[in-house]
Amino acid sequence: QMYLRLTGCPTLSCVFEMDTTPESYLDLFPVEAIVYLTPDSENVLEDIDPSKVYVLGGLVDESIHKQLTLRRAREQRLQTARLPIREYMVRAPNCRNYHSETLAINQVFDVLSTFYETRSWPAALRAGVSSGKGYVLADTADQ
Repeated sequence: QMYLRLTGCPTLSCVFEMDTTPESYLDLFPVEAIVYLTPDSENVLEDIDPSKVYVLGGLVDESIHKQLTLRRAREQRLQTARLPIREYMVRAPNCRNYHSETLAINQVFDVLSTFYETRSWPAALRAGVSSGKGYVLADTADQ
């Protein structure tokens, strides 16, 4: 497994330290500190708490494994949260009528790191949610 740890934010650029380990996050961190990010959670991530450990669910094919990450988190008795996509974005019309809140790990990381630096969900979602997901920021929907 791979872990990213925030090691400091001199000025506006945050520094992340990456490490890999065969150990489970359940063995490395207290259960009460872990928040499993899943697009299926009822809980909206409103802020990033530096005392928490955020687990990025992984690349899951949403058509085959619906709610897999939510089930996994519940089995492990972990807190869950989802990115505030529905709160800040709207469905954009597209020829495939496709809309998905399931993001790849790099997209979730882009959202989280941008939010941590800017403290702005619109800026963070703009940085991480590609137009191919079928969502646009609410304030740009009519443009």
